[in-house]
Amino acid sequence: MSASARSARPVPPPATWRSRWTTRQWLRAGVSVALIVLMSLSVLGAVVLNRMTTISNRLVDRSSPALIAAVRLEAALLNQETGIRGYGISGDPVFLQPYQQGLTQQRESDRQLLALVDDPTTREDLRVVRERSRTWQERFASVVAAAPANQPVAVARERSEEGKVAFDGVRQALAVQQRHLQAARDESRADLIAMRSLRNGIFSAISLLILALAVVVSAALRRAVTTPLERLAADARSVAEGDFSHPILSSGPADMRALGQDVEAMRRRMADDLARSEEVRAVLDEQTADLRRSNTELEQFAYVASHDLQEPLRKVTAFCQLLERNYSDRLDDRARKYIEFAVDGALRMQTLINDLLDFSRVGRLHNQHAPVDLQALFAETAKTLSLAITESDADVTCDPLPTVTGDRTQLGMLLHNLLGNAIKFRSPDRPCRVHLAVQRDDGMWRFTFGDNGIGIAPEFADRIFVIFQRLHTRQDYPGNGIGLALCKKIVEFHGGSIALDSGDAEPGTRFVFTLPADPPEPAEPAGEENS
Repeated sequence: MSASARSARPVPPPATWRSRWTTRQWLRAGVSVALIVLMSLSVLGAVVLNRMTTISNRLVDRSSPALIAAVRLEAALLNQETGIRGYGISGDPVFLQPYQQGLTQQRESDRQLLALVDDPTTREDLRVVRERSRTWQERFASVVAAAPANQPVAVARERSEEGKVAFDGVRQALAVQQRHLQAARDESRADLIAMRSLRNGIFSAISLLILALAVVVSAALRRAVTTPLERLAADARSVAEGDFSHPILSSGPADMRALGQDVEAMRRRMADDLARSEEVRAVLDEQTADLRRSNTELEQFAYVASHDLQEPLRKVTAFCQLLERNYSDRLDDRARKYIEFAVDGALRMQTLINDLLDFSRVGRLHNQHAPVDLQALFAETAKTLSLAITESDADVTCDPLPTVTGDRTQLGMLLHNLLGNAIKFRSPDRPCRVHLAVQRDDGMWRFTFGDNGIGIAPEFADRIFVIFQRLHTRQDYPGNGIGLALCKKIVEFHGGSIALDSGDAEPGTRFVFTLPADPPEPAEPAGEENS
């Protein structure tokens, strides 16, 4: 956005009494009003729902079950009448089964009705039905049922008119009872329908009020919160797109304006940091160029060290050896000793230069990562040191070793230095034994290279990995003190770590180092390497 466009941007109006309110205060006021209205409507709705529940419970739990029980009672009495009439006509005891079943159904229906009816009218109806059914049973049904087979015909004929009159009274009482129960059920249904209409009206009013409240709240939030946030988001978006000089204006409630001021302060800090980062980047570019020049000079130094510096040393060694060989009859023992010192120093200097070259090449010259079969590499290393292994009568073994991803040359130097040190620092009191163990530890291979040699004191655990640090004199053990430092650099270059394991009580030295494991677990080669 150009400067003219930014200058044409409308300036927000000054703060009013409404903008002095924070968003929390606006929300608190709106929620309070909404709660008051909703609580009032909820109380009214609760009253209506309670009344509906009462009517519905009366209809479901009493009126309808009572009417159903009355119908069942009528069916039970009709079954009794049918069974008695059939027994009275035929004398066949089979007709007594419906009569007995009807008695059982009558008792069950009578018990249900007694528990369900609660007003005087229906209780009186139940009393009349029970009294008339008892009269019919005592004066006709029980007498006919008690008559022996083939004899009920005469008894039924004698009392048929009396039985008919008594059962007509039962029918009339049942009809009155059912009519009263049906009327009570209809009344409950009418009350339920009326309360349902009232409930629908109340909840419709609640819905309209909630809708109106939502419209009011939405308009208020848009004016007090949403619109200021949109303006703030638009300004922030301009800054995020790279226009760090774009000012961020604040409007709306007090907390919205405070947020806008904080974002504006952040924009200013970002602009200042960006300016400083540009300066730092320029300095970093200069340092990067210096580093490239240093690396080029290091490459040149490595070339000189591997060729030009070693040539004078070879000449010193060769001419000192010629001097000793051609003029040995003219030199005394002291002169021969001096020549030996010169040759030894030149040779050590040459070895030191080669070791330094190997140390500097880790991660720089040898950096060809590929799958490396450590089992085969360990066998090659043991074969390279076979003369030293034979002379020391060492027993060199290893677990089945995995295949890892790394630089084969560097990993070979790692195994060569560890195995060479184990043979060099063997104990004169016991046969030399060297073993390389391995186990999987999450995403790493954990190797333990152990021997039973002279060991290393725990206080020297960190010192041994520092370049040129020696724990013994060259007269006792030859070397330049660079082997373990080289091992540490190789392991760390491959993403692992190496340390001295000083917690084992067994004699000797144990180095523990780790290497990353490939995602698919490699197949373990069988067998053991012995030399």
